[in-house]
Amino acid sequence: MLILILFTSLLFSGGRIRDYGIKIGVLKTGEYNAITDVKGVLVGHKTIIRGEDIRTGVTAILPHRGNIFMEKVPAAIYVGNGFGKLAGYTQVRELGNIETPIILTNTLSVPTAADALIDYTFSFPENKNVRSVNPVVGETNDGWLNDIQKRAVKKSDVIHAIKNAKSGKVKEGNVGAGTGTICFGFKGGIGTSSRVLPKNLGGYTVGVLVQTNFGGILQIKGVPVGILLNKYYLNGKLSYSPDGSCMIIVATDAPLTYRNLLRLAKRAMLGLARTGGISSNGSGDYVIAFSTAKNLRIKYRSKTKLRKIEILKNDAMSPLFEAVIEATEEAILNSLFAAETMKGFKGHRVDSLPVKKVLSFFKIH
Repeated sequence: MLILILFTSLLFSGGRIRDYGIKIGVLKTGEYNAITDVKGVLVGHKTIIRGEDIRTGVTAILPHRGNIFMEKVPAAIYVGNGFGKLAGYTQVRELGNIETPIILTNTLSVPTAADALIDYTFSFPENKNVRSVNPVVGETNDGWLNDIQKRAVKKSDVIHAIKNAKSGKVKEGNVGAGTGTICFGFKGGIGTSSRVLPKNLGGYTVGVLVQTNFGGILQIKGVPVGILLNKYYLNGKLSYSPDGSCMIIVATDAPLTYRNLLRLAKRAMLGLARTGGISSNGSGDYVIAFSTAKNLRIKYRSKTKLRKIEILKNDAMSPLFEAVIEATEEAILNSLFAAETMKGFKGHRVDSLPVKKVLSFFKIH
């Protein structure tokens, strides 16, 4: 009886989609089924909940713990739909690397987060003569649950998220940058997942972290959940908007440079589509992808003008494409399953996904 009670408590009180016996895709996950399964990647949150109107926060993703400015990592950014305020895009597109941690927050806190990243970069003694920093900051708009005009996020909150970033398990749902977000009309948030390729395909790991704040017609493994719940875009009975945003961060230890990282990033949008997202007109959907391969790090100070590197061939990319699609799909669903009902700004309330009812649909289908 005790086991049954504990199982029932887990089943319907928030968790991850695999906790309910639903597996996404065919590839195996990493140990934590998180972006941190990519060795060296760290994630930190700062959740800000105050009074009845502040529901926001910060999430930091670090490619490695060292001085990222001095040891940049290859990166690419793909724009699924550009209704967003992403900072740092053009330099990443031009040079193909990232030189700061990646920060996720709310729309009006992007400038604050960028300023904090500059402070963080200058905190390393070896960066004392640096005159240019390209902070990378993504966002979604949490203004329904959060009084966004108050701009509650401070530089100290961003630094806290960076300094407290760690490997291992990653908190999901109503945490960090996902504190006040909404997904498919239900409470969204932070979600993460990973996939590991078989050894004969390189054994590489792909990890994904998402900040979900978008809409469409929710489906899970092909089951039309949004329609069955009577809560979906273009339902004539509801004034439901699909607008919002989704930030997708992709990490891999596969040796990829800008061109194939961009190709990898594009495929993450297919994972979003599998969940029923449509990248609506008012949605800022961005994918930031980077490689942690140590032989590809770009040293700020180097005595040679030539680099000898080994990178993965084009015809070895397809397994990684499948991996990022599966991990993105599951990360988005994890953000929904882990999130909890929240009440916030002006008394607005957003309910969590009704997991018990959703599971009943799988019995039918």
